[in-house]
Amino acid sequence: MTTVDQHTISEAADRLANAARTSTPCAPVRDLIGREDIDAAYRIQSRNIEAQLASGRTVVGRKIGLTSPAVQKQLGVDQPDFGVLMDDFDVSGEGPVDSARLLQPRIEAEIAFVLSADIDETITADQAPSFVNQVFASFEIVDSRIAGWDISLADTVADNASSGLYVLGESISRADAPDLAEVTMTMTADGEQVSVGKGSDCLGSPWEALVWLANTSMSYGSPLRAGEVVLSGALGPMVAVTPGSTYKASISGIGDVTATFTA
Repeated sequence: MTTVDQHTISEAADRLANAARTSTPCAPVRDLIGREDIDAAYRIQSRNIEAQLASGRTVVGRKIGLTSPAVQKQLGVDQPDFGVLMDDFDVSGEGPVDSARLLQPRIEAEIAFVLSADIDETITADQAPSFVNQVFASFEIVDSRIAGWDISLADTVADNASSGLYVLGESISRADAPDLAEVTMTMTADGEQVSVGKGSDCLGSPWEALVWLANTSMSYGSPLRAGEVVLSGALGPMVAVTPGSTYKASISGIGDVTATFTA
């Protein structure tokens, strides 16, 4: 249980909010809350989400981060995390993504779900598909308000799990979905291959990632709701975004997703 007081939570939340508002990356917040106080980190995340809701924005879903063993090893962590998707994060079908909206963007290919029902009970991987109606090829454009991506687990959780924007591409109905643990992903940047992976790289299966998210969200008193988008986690290594470039990912059995960034 956290021992961090509310003043410190507010100080850390303000640091991240100011970085977002001024487009100037800030120092990590682990100097305030420590590297491993995940409860405090989610309190910081919630404080900034509440401020965004108060300004008129709405929640449209969640994202799961740190699902890949390679990324967990890179950051020295042993568990995933989650963040909140706001309505203005969705840049699907909008034309070129405005690079000026982002500080230090990276891109990763993921399977996304749209939920068909509330998940207000603990679920298993066998039950998870029954809560989904559409399965998408998607990009998550991750970003960090923390300078140089110098993040611990607590830093990224506090920073809304390093959320940025997302793009939903081609989709199929859940009933037509292949075995998601077996799908393969290939991502290119301007036609050059930059990332590959498979469904099992995402917590064993994107369905397992959905289970983790649903059950963890329940434990924080914030269950997943019908109609929400869930970004289930990277299928391969994330790639730094180059302004002006076009990224395309193909996920076997599901489809393609494309994103072009302004120069």
